[in-house]
Amino acid sequence: MTVRLVLASASPARRATLRAAGIFPEVVVSDVDESAYTADSPGALAQVLAIAKARAVAELSLAEDALVVGCDSVLDLDGVALGKPSDSAEAVRRWRSMRGRTGTLVTGHCVVDTRNGKQVEGTSSTQVTFADLSDGEIDAYVATGEPLNVAGAFTIDGLGGAFVTSLAGDHHTVVGISLPLLRDLLHDLDVEWTSLWR
Repeated sequence: MTVRLVLASASPARRATLRAAGIFPEVVVSDVDESAYTADSPGALAQVLAIAKARAVAELSLAEDALVVGCDSVLDLDGVALGKPSDSAEAVRRWRSMRGRTGTLVTGHCVVDTRNGKQVEGTSSTQVTFADLSDGEIDAYVATGEPLNVAGAFTIDGLGGAFVTSLAGDHHTVVGISLPLLRDLLHDLDVEWTSLWR
């Protein structure tokens, strides 16, 4: 029997990552208000938000008999959780503090199996070292609008890729969904990764 996989995320990068790995999820965006959640650390916040998103979608009738995957990413820079910047000015300030430095991108994952109510969760972390951008480069990048839509105000798979000099860890984590971790979580639910290939 084919198991449906529902991605509780509007992120085109997460969807594209799964599709490149042979998994074609249905997409149902949660209505979770991220600003309503707090946690003791950036990693804990990413996990709390991933759980909230997965559970919100799992409660919908259209997620019946499905595996619901929720994810959330934050950049941990000096112990401060950096999600999506609120506006261009914040994105510029953030990049001026990030340039030439290393932060940790943490992505929380939660999978809810609505067939039996089981839930598994975990986080994946990757160290990200940023190039020492000039003010002009920062202004030009922020002007594209890309940094406003992503955690940490950067992408690895878009225009921001040129501004990341090195990664230590799973690069999928930086895109927003760790395939190795997701495989492990599904295994804990007795779902074989290869059974989801299409």
